[in-house]
Amino acid sequence: MTPKSAVVIRHVHFEDLGTLAAPLRRAGYDIEYRDVGTADFLDFAPDVADLMIVLGGPIGVYENHAYPFLQREVEVLAARLNAGRPTLGICLGAQLIARAGGAQVFPSGIKEIGFDPISLSEAGSASPLRNLDGVPMLHWHGDTYDLPAGATLLASTSKVVQQAFSIGSNILGLQFHAEADTGAAFERWLVGHACELAAAKIDIVKLRNDAAEFGAALAVAADAMMTEWLEQVHVD
Repeated sequence: MTPKSAVVIRHVHFEDLGTLAAPLRRAGYDIEYRDVGTADFLDFAPDVADLMIVLGGPIGVYENHAYPFLQREVEVLAARLNAGRPTLGICLGAQLIARAGGAQVFPSGIKEIGFDPISLSEAGSASPLRNLDGVPMLHWHGDTYDLPAGATLLASTSKVVQQAFSIGSNILGLQFHAEADTGAAFERWLVGHACELAAAKIDIVKLRNDAAEFGAALAVAADAMMTEWLEQVHVD
């Protein structure tokens, strides 16, 4: 069987696929990271990959004046949305998908950082996100978005309504970090985002302890969610 290709856009090195890498490989995908700062970071045709995954990062979609590559990401994602090509966005990635679909992305007015369960909509309960029900997810964002055209809301929290959406069976946006590896690698998140955590007055010891408490269940739930979602996507 010919391997399928998964191109992964990575904005911050430690915010990688985490626990989602294993189900991708089991499903027969070869994983290729494209990292910000490399010359050919976005130098490819939008439809080149069977699956595109856009990961998180501590910048805003609307900051394209400071980070011009964001406009190219939106263009690539818009082309994939128009073609219905399998695409997953996480945090910033979900916001970029929303923007590519014509929606606005903007500051929410709060920093939602920490572990909390999501509330699934009726559509979410019938989707692969059902595997996440009742499991505290890692939230780490200050922006939110309007739903893009044709999207279905899948999940919310009490603080931020837009937590996940789908467009058909091939497009999925997750505002939260289901992929986070909360083992030893989680320390990279705490150090890498130290300034943001300090500014938001987040209790780092509690965040670390919560990662240890909830991490195993999160990893199992995320694996099951990703496995089920990959089974339903249509790769031409």
